[in-house]
Amino acid sequence: MNSMQKNLILIIIVSGLSITIGWYLGQSGNSSSNDSSVEITDAEAGLAKKEKTVLYWVAPMDANYRRNEPGKSPMGMDLVPVYDDGDDAADDGDGPGVKISPAVENNLGVRTAIVESGKLWKKINTVGYVDLNESNVSHIHLRVDGWIENLAVSVEGERVKKGQRLFDIYSPKLVNAMEEYVQAHRTSNKRLIDASKEKLISLGVSQQQILKLKKNRKIPQATSVYAPQDGIVTMMMVREGMYLKPSTQVMTLADLSSVWLIAEVFEGQSQWVKVGQPSDVTLSFVPGRTWEGVVDYVYPSLDAKNRTLKARLRFDNPGEVLKPNMYANVSIYAGSIENVLSVPREALIRSGENERLIISKGNGRYSQRKVVSGLESGDWVEIKSGIKAGEKVVISSQFLIDSEASMKASFLRMSDSEEEQTESLNSESNEMITANGEGKITSLMIDHGMITLQHSAIESLGWPEMTMDFRTLQGVTLKGLSVGDQVSFELMKMNDKYLISMISKQGEK
Repeated sequence: MNSMQKNLILIIIVSGLSITIGWYLGQSGNSSSNDSSVEITDAEAGLAKKEKTVLYWVAPMDANYRRNEPGKSPMGMDLVPVYDDGDDAADDGDGPGVKISPAVENNLGVRTAIVESGKLWKKINTVGYVDLNESNVSHIHLRVDGWIENLAVSVEGERVKKGQRLFDIYSPKLVNAMEEYVQAHRTSNKRLIDASKEKLISLGVSQQQILKLKKNRKIPQATSVYAPQDGIVTMMMVREGMYLKPSTQVMTLADLSSVWLIAEVFEGQSQWVKVGQPSDVTLSFVPGRTWEGVVDYVYPSLDAKNRTLKARLRFDNPGEVLKPNMYANVSIYAGSIENVLSVPREALIRSGENERLIISKGNGRYSQRKVVSGLESGDWVEIKSGIKAGEKVVISSQFLIDSEASMKASFLRMSDSEEEQTESLNSESNEMITANGEGKITSLMIDHGMITLQHSAIESLGWPEMTMDFRTLQGVTLKGLSVGDQVSFELMKMNDKYLISMISKQGEK
């Protein structure tokens, strides 16, 4: 075999080995590739299982604008998805929960407060008005008939000093009594002198005037009347030359160096008020200044019209800054209770059937919590059961979050289907209860038939004035209404829930 043949055979063998090695490597590569492909598919399947479901899409600047698919808000912004967070929001036994994206949470302005444990003051915040201190008031009356002469005070509001002459009076009866007194001194009859003197005193003649009459024995035709105290003329019923009788009230003098303040306390807090309790008073026309006083007297009965108890406070009034009939804000400190849980009053959601708080669990997760409230004091309210110290409660936008949670899982207020409403209306055993009310719209979700009303007291249901959420009855629309409108509405009770069966702006038919 020559050298050329040997080279040819060597080339064939090398080529064959290369093809074989290449095929083997290709098979190994395909096997690895297939295995890797399977692993990626499994991972993607796992992620798909963990992917959260979009409940709906909401406008970033308007939580009431919702759509079932992505799109643009009325302001041209991309809608933000709201996800179903599974059972995470209620994984510890709470009521229905919801998760809100950070963007929506920020736009809603959600604020929270921590549940506090400790002392809760029985602070009564109310209003009152400044009144005269009646122990410093003098009413001027005459004890004889007569005519006014030389009136020294001409208008109400004039200031007088103790001992200052107010007016003179001419009275024939008084002149006769003085003549008897002078005649008794001329006879030197002690019994007549004493009797005539007592008569002058009973007719209102002062000791100083009697001494002057005894000394000079001159009978004046007009007798002067003097101010019994310092003060301001608050009422004046006479003019120069008028004929007066003892029943006529001539004028009133009031000393404003100290004043009373009459505070009105609601019936529910009437048992807290006691004599001697400290109090603060502020007036709008003197910002930044606080008057300190004490409860001087508690009136024994409630006002029949507004169901309030009057408490009287006394304040020193140097400079006479406090003037009668001024309006004042009053705080009365009625002691405290120890070891109570309390939250800001604005956090508490009251409905016709229960009371709830919205609990913040962090990372945008919120849940409902039924609670039992107790003492209300100022801006705080006691929570007797349902929460623990240190938990966070929502104090703003809680009504919207509460509505979200209810729509999602609880059916507390607005989850009745149209079929359920129809069945309830057609049920013979269902008791039909209706009530009328008036209020102001504070929140509105037209597409979902949900409205929040700050309504006045509804006497037929025994409801006090409060803020509540309602859902509309099937066929009742909220279109044409907006936040801030004053409305009249009708409620219908179905399946232990009150639905709005009619609503309109006040003034419209």
